[in-house]
Amino acid sequence: MGFGQALVDAGARLGRLCVGIDPHPALLEAWGLGDDADGLREFSRTCVEAFAGRVALVKPQVAFYERFGSVGYAVLEETLAALREAGTLVVADAKRGDIGSTMKGYAAAWLAPGSPLEADAVTLTPYLGVGSLDPAIELAGEHGKGVFVMAANSNPEAEAFQSQLVDGVSIAQQMVDACAAYNPGPGVGDVGVVVGATVAEPPRLGALNAPVLMPGVGAQGATLEDVSRIVGERAELAFPNVSRSVLSAGPDVAELHKRLESFA
Repeated sequence: MGFGQALVDAGARLGRLCVGIDPHPALLEAWGLGDDADGLREFSRTCVEAFAGRVALVKPQVAFYERFGSVGYAVLEETLAALREAGTLVVADAKRGDIGSTMKGYAAAWLAPGSPLEADAVTLTPYLGVGSLDPAIELAGEHGKGVFVMAANSNPEAEAFQSQLVDGVSIAQQMVDACAAYNPGPGVGDVGVVVGATVAEPPRLGALNAPVLMPGVGAQGATLEDVSRIVGERAELAFPNVSRSVLSAGPDVAELHKRLESFA
């Protein structure tokens, strides 16, 4: 089974929520933890305890681990492994993008079986061309993994750029259409996209046939109704991403569970 179908199945069992693990300094402080490796490890351990087996997808934000250097990556490796050992699907929010052998290197880091950073999927940036991502897409296909390609992001700079028309079609729509070509069916494909739930004029997703990761729900102002409006008839493919709206309930695991239930 590929990643796309596995994620849809997990969504049917557990609800279609993707929860971020974002250990930024303000959250570490709010949880009574130090902004250091020990705080990072405790924050991540608590998140694994709270989310493993309870949500369809967990998304560690790589940047908040990377800022601690090698020790941060060690904690990230532990976190990825613990979630996957618990049977929870994980997408590494690394936003990688490059060409040729460099893209192959990024792909191997995040998607190769046995890699210390192995995840079930990784986020990718396509602005060197969607075709430049082929090494990651191909490796994902070989090993039942997935990718999420940035298509329509919700920050103002991205929305202004991605909504521009080229030959009458928005840049965001061209990204979605290029990804759709990798997902001909009949089953759910593994080349998903990221579309912000706050985007005013989202791309059409009817032909994508793969999961859609949708940040912006909760603290950023979007609602689950926005998610339904954007994704249309293929609701089973939409996975709203929440981070601060859930993490602000920590560090008590029971409170984190209650906050998860509020999004059910």
